Parts: sequence; C-alpha cells; structure tokens
Amino acid sequence: MNGFVLSDKLNVYGVPLFLALPLGCICLSLAVGRYPVSLPEVIGLLSAKITGTAIPASEIQMGVIWDIRLPRALLGAMVGGALAVSGAAFQGLFKNPLVSSGILGVSAGAGFGATLAILLFNSISATYPLALGFGMLAVISSVLIGRVYNTTPHIMLVLGGVIVGSVFSALISLAKYVADPYEQLPAIVFWLMGSLANAGYQKIWAAAPPIAIGLIGLFGIRWRINVLSMGDKEAHSLGIDTRLTKGIVITCATLATAGAVGVSGVIGWIGLVIPHIGRMLVGNDNRVLIPVSFSLGASFLVLVDCLGRILTGSEIPLGILTALIGGPFFVYLLKKTKGGGW
Repeated sequence: MNGFVLSDKLNVYGVPLFLALPLGCICLSLAVGRYPVSLPEVIGLLSAKITGTAIPASEIQMGVIWDIRLPRALLGAMVGGALAVSGAAFQGLFKNPLVSSGILGVSAGAGFGATLAILLFNSISATYPLALGFGMLAVISSVLIGRVYNTTPHIMLVLGGVIVGSVFSALISLAKYVADPYEQLPAIVFWLMGSLANAGYQKIWAAAPPIAIGLIGLFGIRWRINVLSMGDKEAHSLGIDTRLTKGIVITCATLATAGAVGVSGVIGWIGLVIPHIGRMLVGNDNRVLIPVSFSLGASFLVLVDCLGRILTGSEIPLGILTALIGGPFFVYLLKKTKGGGW
C-alpha cells in the first residue's frame, strides 16, 4: 500500500511513542464518564494504589476508577489489540487487504456459542466458554473445508470461512427466532452488538490466556509472515515449512480473536481498518506492523468505548460505533489507493 511512512526522526522515538499511546488512552478513559474525576486525580489515585501510600480520593472515586473504569479500559485495550493484530496477520497470510480477523468464521462461531449459552442457560456468565469453543470450532471447520482437495490454498480457506460464517449466522438467526422475546432476545441482540459494559477483573483473567498465547505466537513468528506473503515457492526456497507456519498463524490469530470476541461480543472493522492505518504509518513489514497494530487497536477501542459512554444518555454498543467510524475511513482508503490494495 502506498502511504505515508513515519520519518526517520519519528522512527527513532517510535517504540516509546507506540508504547505510551495505549497507556495514555487508558488514563484518559479513567477520567471520562458521568462521575467527574480529573486526570490529575486519576494519576494520583493510581500512583497511591500502586505504591501503597495514602489514597488522595474518596471511596466513591476509588470504586469508580479502580473497580469500574480500569478493568473496562484494560479489557478494551486487550480486545482491540488482539483483533488488530489478528487482522494484520491474516492480511499478510492471505495477501489480501480485505481480510479481517473474522475471515475464517471465528466471530460468527463465537456469536453462536454466546447465543446458545443465553438460550440454554439464560446466563451471561456461560457465554465465554461456549463462545471460545464455538469460535475455535468454526475455524477448524473452515480449515477442513479448505483442505477438501488435500491442500490449503488461500482461496479455499477464505471460501471455507465464508461458508462456515454463513451457517453460524443462520444458526444465530434461528436462535433469536426461538428465544424468549422479553429476556433472552434482548440479551442476545445486545451481546452481538459488542460491549464492555460487563467488564471486570474476572473477565480479564478469563480472556488473558487465549489472547496472550495468540499474541505471543504472532509476535514471535511475525517475520515469517513477511516470507509467507512472498508466496509458497519463495518461502520453501528460504527453508520455511509453509504448512506448519500457516497453521501456527491461523491457530494463534484464532485464539486471540476468539478470546477477544468471547468477552466483548462481536466488534467489527478493527481487524480490517487498523492494520491499514498501521501500514500508512510504518509500511508493510510485519515485524513492525504487528506491534504497531496492537498499539493502535488497543488505543482505538479504548477511545471508542469512551465515546460510547458519553455521547448519549444510554451506552452505545461498540459494534455500531466501529462500523460508523470504520466504514467512511475505508471509503477514504479505497479512494487513496484507487482500489489497488497494497
């Protein structure tokens, strides 16, 4: 993709800049909300809590910041970063700028798992394990369909993801059709639109293992994604086991995406748009792009969550806001690249 690449001077300071960006957005989110807390008060409260000194705040401020806003911001950063990194990895693997983190049906599968949990157990707490499990099942099904000719070409994997995603979307519609319209149906619809309203430290610890395993794996082999994007023949000539490497990328990206979707619901566009913004800043090298995508994705979702909390009297689901922001930006992207992709 032709785009603006960071200057050499900014590249020197790029690492601390992109590390500080999500941290700054998290601190800002702690001061945003209907209960007024200034940014200096937030910083003082967090410093006192960490160092164990006297807390310069009331119990109400302490509860709002430490028990409500902080876990929400941390979970938002985890989810946004995981979706963005997964999208960047899939775009590099499939050599397709229109690929997102849910291309292999993981989002639809996770959505059906959560819907099934609400329908059968009438409980939000049961959504995470079923969403994670069905998200993984969807990707496994996509891979099996893609290997129908005893191979895994990119187009067959994508087609398998489309088929599996359509089937699970139909199952979600069926579940909504038979759900109780007064209790179960509203819960299903709200979950599918994506939200961090029920964020807590318990959800952070639940989502951390799959997201951490997926992200660490993608960070560790991100240079191999560069080689895979050159084509299978070139990768073989450089000594890369393409089938194994593709399997690792798909598994890690699926773990990260399923873990994120399981705790936040279906949040679109992050895995599609954020990697493109990263490429406009730092280029196509996945060794740099994947860490930058994590920073941008984490910051973006935290800021979008802030908007969702303050724009109206009631909270706006994140899936709505990300679509409203991501759609116009993608139009701009198509205009800038003249439909030429990368």
